[in-house]
Amino acid sequence: MNKNAIIAIVLGVLVLIAAVQAWQLWGIKSKISTGGASLTAPIAAGPSASGSPQLPSNLQNLPSMVGGC
Repeated sequence: MNKNAIIAIVLGVLVLIAAVQAWQLWGIKSKISTGGASLTAPIAAGPSASGSPQLPSNLQNLPSMVGGC
């Protein structure tokens, strides 16, 4: 197969992927503008006695996991 034909096919596939992503982004934008989409927090923990939300158990010792000074 010709090198230019392969490049043209790859370029066409990339343009098609970009068009699909642009269409999906437009759909998300229209959902947000009409109020059809809502964001939810991934942490579903209630507030603690101090009034701030509790972190999941895997994030409570995060500062010691980083290895800082």
